[in-house]
Amino acid sequence: MRDTVSPLGLLLDVDGPIASPVTRSIATPSILTDLILLAGANVPIAFITGRSAAFIRDEVVTPLVGAGLPSEFRMYGVCEKGAVWFPISAAGMGEVVVDASVALPEAAVAALRRLVADSYADTMFFDETKQAMVSVEQRTDVAHAAYLAAQDSFNEAAFALLASRGVGVRLGDREAPDASGQIPFRIDPTIISTDIESVLLDKDNAAERALAFFAEGGPLPHLWRSVGDSRSDYLMADHLHAAGYDVSHVDVRPADGIPDRPYPVIVMGEQIHDEAGASFLDYWVDKLGLRAG
Repeated sequence: MRDTVSPLGLLLDVDGPIASPVTRSIATPSILTDLILLAGANVPIAFITGRSAAFIRDEVVTPLVGAGLPSEFRMYGVCEKGAVWFPISAAGMGEVVVDASVALPEAAVAALRRLVADSYADTMFFDETKQAMVSVEQRTDVAHAAYLAAQDSFNEAAFALLASRGVGVRLGDREAPDASGQIPFRIDPTIISTDIESVLLDKDNAAERALAFFAEGGPLPHLWRSVGDSRSDYLMADHLHAAGYDVSHVDVRPADGIPDRPYPVIVMGEQIHDEAGASFLDYWVDKLGLRAG
């Protein structure tokens, strides 16, 4: 990798700023072309997401490879909020590593799968591509209001199921410790899914892993931008700020409320989700003078 220091580094959530929360794919073509231009300018780019490696392969990496990634760049994926990680090259995804130590017990996973199939299959589906956490996601053919109405019921049922099986779990302010008094898992609702995951997983740890990978390929930039659509995405910027980098966080769904942070928070005017993500990438492609002509 080149020894020149990039003027910018990017930590990107996927659902929302990159992939449309409606289509669950990259629906704005300029996002692909701008990511490729930025990668070619030696901008380190990490996709830090709760999504599975299979989702990132199919919906992000494969389209990028098809659009023509450069021969030399730094790109990385950290999935399932830090439980799964892999490098990305012009040939596609590299070796996928899974941290099995943070996975839910198999019996609990099977019971949650049955719960969805028996009682909630009309509004949501069990994501079979996850390797460490459990995600139950809104069906794309179901109205969002109908999903949200069912989601609260599912969350309650999942909490009761796990607690009855002795799995230490937290849902909001409620806790059900395991036999040793520990609470190793949490139920984390999002706008299109419910994630059930280890409390050790979060995007600050995922950001740390991504930066360590980038450091192996050359000097790191001082200026970083993190981009996301949920409050947990601010943890990426939290890590960068604590590590001494110049960081701002781009919130593509600020209507949820902007928390108080010691670094700047950027919103893209009235734009939200992938429309805002596309405008953000366009801005940096233009600022760095990467557009031909």
